[in-house]
Amino acid sequence: MPTPFLAALPIRRLTHRDLPACADLSEDRGWPREEHKWGFLLTAGKGYGIDDPDGGLVAACVVTEYGPQDHPDLGAIGMVLVAERHARRGVGRRLMRHVVSVMGTTPLTLHATPYGRPLYEELGFKVTGRAEMLRGHFTPGGPEPRVATRAANAEDLTSILRLDEEVFGADRTHIITRLPAFADRLRVAEDNGRIIGYAAVWPNMDTHVVGPLTARDTETAKALIAALAAHTERPLRTDIDVRHEDLLAWAKERGLASVAFNAVMTYGTTELPGDWTRRFAPLTVAAG
Repeated sequence: MPTPFLAALPIRRLTHRDLPACADLSEDRGWPREEHKWGFLLTAGKGYGIDDPDGGLVAACVVTEYGPQDHPDLGAIGMVLVAERHARRGVGRRLMRHVVSVMGTTPLTLHATPYGRPLYEELGFKVTGRAEMLRGHFTPGGPEPRVATRAANAEDLTSILRLDEEVFGADRTHIITRLPAFADRLRVAEDNGRIIGYAAVWPNMDTHVVGPLTARDTETAKALIAALAAHTERPLRTDIDVRHEDLLAWAKERGLASVAFNAVMTYGTTELPGDWTRRFAPLTVAAG
């Protein structure tokens, strides 16, 4: 397909009905299909895509907004994909420029692979952090975590939402309230009856992804990961802020190995809101 013709194809909003085409696009680029994650993001966020006249999608991405609906505090961009047959023709750049324009003055964030980082820098995104992806079978060992955890219940939701907004720096009600249906397990950590952390584990192909992971301190984060790991035989995967060096070292001692590093990038703001010291891992890098 000639580049001028590609540039004339309209960009449209995607819906949940586009899930199979999005999964096909992931597979086309050598990614897992990740239908469970695509479905969550297309429901909780806003998908944008370009239809291929020959069928399927030329490109796609998803934006997840946080804060007030009419004036979001933050937008997270993820799942930016261009079909292999149309790669290196400026399609990804055009789609990203469209998203940045649509979002207006809303600050943006994304996790960039080394491959995608040059494009985002060209568009004005700045590197403000880094996350390390870990994967592997969790092996219990060492001292037992000193923090008590338990399965979350419906009565915990208000406290979880309050804690999450405080730590994340923006209201994520539309995301957090979907966690019980999206995740296989949701746990909370307590201190004298007060919730001081929470974490979920959700299925993604052959792994279980730990995220979000919000905790008062590293010991609380360890306790939550260990408790979630105890109930699955799948490999765990998570993306931990590299500033949490103690948690990274502990996870590697327990069998999780480093897979990759992604740059955390922002646009329209010099740093992410909230309290990074208690924000250990995102729900998914695609949603910030």
